[in-house]
Amino acid sequence: MKRNIKLRVSLTIVIALLIGYFGWQHFRPLSAEGTHVRSAKLNNGMNVKFRTQGDQIELYDGQEWQSFFAKGVNVGATVPGHDPGELNIDKKTFMRWFSQIQELGANVIRIYTIHEPVFYEALVEFNEAHPDSPLYFIQGVWSPESQMIKTHDALSPLVTKEFKKEIIYAVGAVYGDVNIPEETGKAQGRYKTNAGPYLLGWSIGTEWDPVLVQATDKAHPGMEPFKGDYFRAKAGATPFENMLAEMLDTLAAFETKQGWQHPYAFTNWVSTDPLEHPGEIDRAEDLVSVDPMHIEPVNWQAGYFASFHAYPYYPEFFRSDETIKNVKNDKGEIDTYKAYLRLLKEHHKDVPIMVTEYGVPASLGIGHITGLGRNQGGHTEEEQGNIDADLLREIVQENYAGAILFMWQDEWFKRTWNTQDFEQPVDRRKYWLNVLTNEKLFGLVGMYSSKDGPLLIDGKLDDWEKIKDKKKFDPGVPGWKTMWVTHDEAYVYIAAELDQTFDPEKQIMYIGADTMEGGNRHAKELGDRTLGEGLETLVTIGKTLESEVRIASNYDFTTRLWGTINGMAPVEEEEMRDDSGVFKPWRLIVDMEFSPPAAKIYRPYKDLPAGQLKRGTTDPSSPDYNSLTMWQAQGNVVEMRIPWMLLGFADPSSLRAVNYVEKDGKIQNQKVDGIRLVPWIVDRATNQVTGLGDGSAPVDLSKMPKYKWKPWNSVQYEERLKQSYYIMQKAFQDIGDGSQTK
Repeated sequence: MKRNIKLRVSLTIVIALLIGYFGWQHFRPLSAEGTHVRSAKLNNGMNVKFRTQGDQIELYDGQEWQSFFAKGVNVGATVPGHDPGELNIDKKTFMRWFSQIQELGANVIRIYTIHEPVFYEALVEFNEAHPDSPLYFIQGVWSPESQMIKTHDALSPLVTKEFKKEIIYAVGAVYGDVNIPEETGKAQGRYKTNAGPYLLGWSIGTEWDPVLVQATDKAHPGMEPFKGDYFRAKAGATPFENMLAEMLDTLAAFETKQGWQHPYAFTNWVSTDPLEHPGEIDRAEDLVSVDPMHIEPVNWQAGYFASFHAYPYYPEFFRSDETIKNVKNDKGEIDTYKAYLRLLKEHHKDVPIMVTEYGVPASLGIGHITGLGRNQGGHTEEEQGNIDADLLREIVQENYAGAILFMWQDEWFKRTWNTQDFEQPVDRRKYWLNVLTNEKLFGLVGMYSSKDGPLLIDGKLDDWEKIKDKKKFDPGVPGWKTMWVTHDEAYVYIAAELDQTFDPEKQIMYIGADTMEGGNRHAKELGDRTLGEGLETLVTIGKTLESEVRIASNYDFTTRLWGTINGMAPVEEEEMRDDSGVFKPWRLIVDMEFSPPAAKIYRPYKDLPAGQLKRGTTDPSSPDYNSLTMWQAQGNVVEMRIPWMLLGFADPSSLRAVNYVEKDGKIQNQKVDGIRLVPWIVDRATNQVTGLGDGSAPVDLSKMPKYKWKPWNSVQYEERLKQSYYIMQKAFQDIGDGSQTK
C-alpha cells in the first residue's frame, strides 16, 4: 500500500516537473485520420493497429486482424565522424535508407531511443508515399544508465524519475506533441509530426547489467508486486521486475492520452534471461533473471510481448553447455542457437517473443568464438549474409513473432572488449575505422573509409593516378622502382612497382614499419642485415599462410596487456627485451583466463591470429570480391592496404601510436610524426636479400621513405550496400510473412 502511494506521488511529481520542461503540451487524442493507416477502435475509443493474440502479433488491415511477422533491421542514431548522442542523420539520408530497407523486404525498423524530429517527419512522409507497403517501427526508450551506475539501484528515485521523464518525452516525440529542451547527448526540439499510426510497439530499456539487477533486488527485499492501472507485476516478481512494470504502466498512462494503444515490451538479453544455463562458465552470466512472464497487462488490449537480444556466440554456454547440444538444424548440424531459441520460446507460453537483435559482423577482428563458425567477427560480407540468413530462418522456424537484424548501418564510434584498451583517446574512435573492432561492422550498409572503393586493391596502378594526396617515394633499394603511399580513415595503402615480376612462390616481400624509438634492429627475416633503428611491425607478403602483419615481441601490446599486466597470456622473458629479434604474429584475445569462484570451472587464456593479409580484390563489381582482401599482385606491381592498428596506431587521426610503456595497469601511447617504411625482398632459393645494403654496416633508416600525414577532425566515407544486404534480401523474400517455414 505504502509503495503504491509513493509511486502515485512520484508520478504526480514527474508530471509537475514536465510542465516546467516544455510548458505542458495538452495531450489531445489523435485518430488515424489524415493517414492511409486503418486502425480498429476499441470500446473505450482507443485506436489499435497492432495487438498480441496468443503467441503472435496481429495487424488490423481495415477489415480483419491478420498475423504479422516483424522482419526488419535496427537503425542507429549516427554516421561516421559523430557520436550517437549527436543524432546528426539528415532527412535525405533517412529517406534513402527507408527506400533501401523497404527494397530489402523488411516491414519494421527498430530504434533505440528518441530521434530528432526529422526522423519522424521522414518516416511519415515516406509511408504516405508508399501506402501499400509502409515501414512500421518499434520505438525504444533508453534507460538512464548513468543514474543506474551512480546509484546501483534501479528503484532509486533518481533513476525512476529520469526513466519516467524519458518515457513521457518519447510518447510526445512519437505523436508529434512535445517540445524537448536541449540536453547534451539527447534528441531535442519541437515535435509536430504524428508517427503514431505507423508504430508497431514499444520496447523500453537496454541490456541489463546482471550485477545492477542483483543489487536492486537485494536493496528491496519483500517488495509487494506493483499494481498499476494498465500493467502489474505478478506474485513472485523481483524488485527489478516491479520497476519495469511501473515503467510500462507509466508509458501506457501517457499513450492513452494520445488515443492509442500498442503492444509493449522491455528490452532483455541472454545474460538476464529467465532460463538456467548449467554449462555457462562465467557465473555472472547466469547470475539473475529478468522474466517477462512476471509482468502482465491489465486493461491494455493491445497486449504485451517479450523482446530479446540473442546472438549465437555470447555468452559462452552457446559453445560449452552440453544440455543444449541436442538439436539439429536443417543441415543436420548440432545447433546450440536453435536449441536455445526453442527453450526460450517454451518459457514464454502464450506471449509473443521477438529476437530484436541477432547477427554477426563483417570484420577482420574477432571478439568471441562459437560453433558452426558463427563467431563475432572474422567474416567476409558474403559469410556475414549467409550466417544472418541462417539465423533468421531458425528464428522463424521456432515460431517467433519477429526477427530484427542488428544492424542497418556500420557504426564507427563502437568499441569491443579486446581492442578498446588500445583505441585511445576514446573520444576519437568516431574519427577512424578500426576493422579489428568487430562491433563497428555489423551493418548491411557499409560505411567504408573514404578510399575504400575509389582505390581498389587489384594489383593495378591506374586508380592511383586519381589519388591527389598520395606520396611517391624512391625507396633507394635495388629491385624497387617506386613506392606509392596514401591513407584514409581505416588503412595505410602501399603500392610497390618493382624491376621484375613478383612471384610469391619464389620470393617474399617485406616492409618494416618504424614509428618510434625501439623495436627490432635485427631478425631472421633481415638475414645478416642490421638496422640503425628498430622496427615495431613487419608486413610480410608471400604465400597464403605467410602473408600477415607481425609485431616486435617486446612491442606486442596484446601480450603486454594480457600477459605482463594481467598475468593471463604466456610471456617469454627473453622476448620482452628490446631488439629481441622476434616478430610475433599479431593476435587478439578471445577468452580471458577464468578460475573459480568467478568461474564454475577453469578456462584457459586463448587468442587468435588477427594480422592475416588475404589476397584478392576489393572491387565490389568483381565476382571475386572479398571484403577482407588486403593485397594483390600483378606482374611487377604489388598493392596492399594495412589496417591502422596492425601498424600500432591507437588513433591515426591525432597521430598517436601505442608505445612501449605500461603505467597504472594500462598500455600507453604517444604522438608520432609518421611511419618509416623499410622494404626488401628475399629470394626463396638463395635466401638473398635484395635491398638493405650488403650487411657490412647497419642500415641507415634516415634514407628510407617516411610517410607523414596531417591530423584530422572530420571524416569522409563511402556508403554502399554490402554483399550481405542482397543475401538478406533473398532471405526476407524466402520467409514471406514468416509463416511458410513454421
